[in-house]
Formats: sequence, C-alpha cells, structure tokens
Amino acid sequence: MKQAIFQKLVVLMTLLFPASLVLAEFQRGEHGMVSSRSDIASEVGKNILEQGGNAVDAAVAVGFALAVAYPAAGNIGGGGFMVLRTANGEVYTQDAREKAPLSSNRDMFLDTNGEFDRQLSRNSLLASGVPGSVAGLLDALERFGTMSREQVIAPAILLAEEGVVLNEDLANQFQRNISAFEQYPASIEKFSNNGIAYKAGDLWQQLALAETLKLISANGRDGFYKGPVADMLVATMQANEGLITHEDLENYEPVWREPIHGTYRGYDIWSMPAPSSGGVMLVQMLNMLEPYNLEEYGLGSAETVHLMVEAERRAYADRAEHLGDPDFYDVPSTMLTSKQYAQLRFTNFDPALASLSDDIGAGSWPQESTQTTHYSIIDAEGNTVAVTTTLNASYGNKFVVPGAGFLLNNEMDDFSSKPNTANGFGLLGGVANKIQPSKRMLSSMSPTIITQGDAVFLVTGSPGGSTIITTVLQVVVNAIDHNLNIENAVSSPRFHHQWQPNIIRYETDAITDQALIRLRAMGHQGLSISRFSLGDANSIMMINGRLEGVSDPRNVGGTAGF
Repeated sequence: MKQAIFQKLVVLMTLLFPASLVLAEFQRGEHGMVSSRSDIASEVGKNILEQGGNAVDAAVAVGFALAVAYPAAGNIGGGGFMVLRTANGEVYTQDAREKAPLSSNRDMFLDTNGEFDRQLSRNSLLASGVPGSVAGLLDALERFGTMSREQVIAPAILLAEEGVVLNEDLANQFQRNISAFEQYPASIEKFSNNGIAYKAGDLWQQLALAETLKLISANGRDGFYKGPVADMLVATMQANEGLITHEDLENYEPVWREPIHGTYRGYDIWSMPAPSSGGVMLVQMLNMLEPYNLEEYGLGSAETVHLMVEAERRAYADRAEHLGDPDFYDVPSTMLTSKQYAQLRFTNFDPALASLSDDIGAGSWPQESTQTTHYSIIDAEGNTVAVTTTLNASYGNKFVVPGAGFLLNNEMDDFSSKPNTANGFGLLGGVANKIQPSKRMLSSMSPTIITQGDAVFLVTGSPGGSTIITTVLQVVVNAIDHNLNIENAVSSPRFHHQWQPNIIRYETDAITDQALIRLRAMGHQGLSISRFSLGDANSIMMINGRLEGVSDPRNVGGTAGF
C-alpha cells in the first residue's frame, strides 16, 4: 500500500512540475539532502530518504531515475564512480567504470595509414565499452542499502511508463541532437514524436526503457547482463560491427577500491582512485597549494590564478604519463599524492613568471565529455554518497538499443588510442591508458567527500571532461580558503588549465581585469573566455549540523531536502 501511494506521488509530482518550473537551486534541511542535475531525480531521492531509506538507497534510486529523466548522461548503458562514507566514518569507493570488450585491441581506432580515426572512437558501436552502471548500483544497494531492489527502481519504472513533462532544457537538447538521432531508428523513435521534435510541455514516455527496468527490478543484474536485454544488446553489436558479447556482459563486475586520501588545512579529502585521475590530481594540486595563503591573495587575483594554474599544469602532465587502470598498470598513487612529491614538483615554480607547458614533462617518479553528471546525497544518520556517472559524450554515441530503450556509451574514446595524440577533449595519454581487453579507461570523474574531525563538511563532484578536476578543486578552495558558503562556492566563476593545450579558459568575471593584465605580463598564454560553462557541481555542505544543498546554477537541476 505504501509503495503504491509513493508511486502515485511521484507521477503527480512529475505532472505538477511542468516545462519551466525547477526546484530551488539552494535548500536547507536537517534530515537529508539530495542535489542532482534533475529536479525530478532529486525528488525521487528525497522521497526514498523520507521513507526511511539511507543515502545508498537514495543514490541507487536517483541513479535509475536519472537514466529516465536526464538521458544525456544519466544512464544504464554507461558507467561511473561512487564515493561512500558511512555514518561510522568508514570510506569506500566503487569503480563501475566501463570495460574494453574482450576482442578490443590497441590499434582498433587507427586507419590504414596508422592515423587516429575519431569517427570510429566517437560515433560507432566500436566506441562502446561494457556498461557498468547497473552492476554498480545494484552491488552498492546489496552491500550498503536497506531497501529492496524493487522499492528503489519503482520510481524510475513509473517515470518511464507514465512519462515526464519535458522542460525547456530537455526539449532543446533533443532538438539539438535530432539530426544525430535520425541515423538510428530506435533513437529517433525514443527522442522525437514520430519524427517531429518534442517541445517543452510535451509528455515524454519511454515504454521500452520501462520494460528493461522491470527486468532489472525483477531479476537483478541478470535482468541486464543476461536474458532478453543482453540478447538485444549483443544483437545490436553484431549488426553494427560492435564488439560487446554475452561473455563480456556476464563477466562484468564492479570493483571496490581503496579511496584516495589526503589532507588540506586540517580537512580530510576522500576521493576516487584510478582509473579515475580525479582523486590523485585533486590531492596532488591541494598539496602544491597548501604552503601558500590563497585567502590573503584573494579570489580571482593574479596571484591565486597563477598559483592554481601552475599546480594544474604539473598535475595534468603527470596524468598523461602515470594514470590508468591499476589492474593493468602500476599507478604510483602513493607517490603522486604525497606532500613531499608536491614540494618536489613545485621546486621550479616562479611566483612572478608562467611556466611553459612544453618545458613541464611528467614528474620523475600525461577525452571525456562535458556531459557527465554528478549527484550528492546525505541522510539523517550522516551516511554520505557522491556519485559521478556518464555515457562520455552527450547522449553517448546517440545509439539506442532497439527494443531495450537505453543509450550506448562511447567511452572507448577515453583510452589513449595513439601515444601523444589528443582525444576528443584535448587530453593526452600514453602506455598507462592504452587499449587492452577488459581494461577500464582512464577518467577525470572526481566524486569527493571532505570531512573535518568526525563530521562531513562537503560533498561535491562535477561533469565537464577534463574540467571536472579543476571544477572540484575550485569548489574546495572556495569553501576552505575563501570561506564561501556552498551557494557561493559553487556559483563563483571558474577557470581551467590542463597543461596541453597551453591556454587558460575562464568564465566571465572569474579573473579580474587587473589580474588579466598581470597574468599576461607574467607570460601566461591563450587567456580566453570559455564558450561553455565550466562544470556542474551539485554539492552539499554541512554547517553546524544543518545541511545546505545547491544545484549548480550553470544548468537546470534541483536540490531536495527536508
């Protein structure tokens, strides 16, 4: 009875919050908080918490709801990372990153002349890695959740079956991508109204996806990795020169890894280890910054920007050389995150002069889409979850599996297909991230939890490809060094540098006019206003036992607390 009432409330909520209405970007609460890219998904998570579920129950429900309500990055055909801190202070990280199919090989994206073919790595079914999201969410629920699989997936099934009212954000996304969807019958069927672009206010139903979710609800991981859904996925691969087989699907397992841990000005930093590059780089950059007084320098000053850019330059150079799947490559995480290494790496830092990226190699000891998505959750007991999930490019490779209703990822592009050749987002890589069967591709996703003493202080993360890590860095620095509340820490304008190419991209007002003049005089090159917003850091802060949540104002989203 309670479940039926809950389902009806979810439908009612969806219908009552139509096209142009979005939940407040900022909310306070005492018992629980959810912040995500979708107001609908955040409400689903809050309802799970109100029913007595914990943060993991809510995280799984939000994950499946995002597959329905935010298909650009929410998914069951992709993968992601989870950082979990239990109420008793134990921290776990789950790697549900996609894996290379067993029949993949190092040169699979090279043409007959040995040149990298971006079309193959981005827009073909060869680009799809073995999905990890379903296995990851269900495994987290089984290990740490308190509710049943049927309870936490029910809201997503209902949303897919009954439909969601499209807001302008989603309707515009569908319209922008309609020419890509038209290449594939199942994609144009899902994302258009009989070939006509949807409009804001239209009811959007996904009946095929609802049936897939029902099979997962009834049969667990076997509802996705075996049976009819697996058959449809493999048949799609065979018909379109893809590589994923039944063996690939049945063999997929998420991995629980030791978290990356660092300290910064009395706070503990808990983040994602390799094959994420995010946790290593975040701690490495904070270690480089710690000896300097950023609060005194001021937000947006030449001194602050110069210092942070030089830390970013060195960390991204190390990324290209040293980071990959630790199951295949000996990643020197302990060294890279040590404060001694940070001091060594910064010995050639000049406070008055910019370094040249060409002169900054990897330390002795270097393309991910902006359409990833991140959500943060804290429950009444203090259980805390940070999840970042993705299909890689916006809507993955735009290919919907016929009959199954979900999009496929194009994550294979995140491997280094050819040494020292940039991927679709300008990131370089080498041997550590080369394509190998069953290997997980390197990622920038950086779900992060920060604690002070025994209490959670901040939960954050972001989409943004190569800008993910610098986005998270700036949210952390804004909160700790510049003493900003969560609303301002997230909304403050951002800048980004990633070693190569040697440019500083920045949002309007991220750097003062006077600072721009000084930075150019220091020798910083390619200072340019970014055409796109940098990141989408849906975050939660705990202040004196009260929760403050914010969905990044750069995009439509929602926080839901109580």
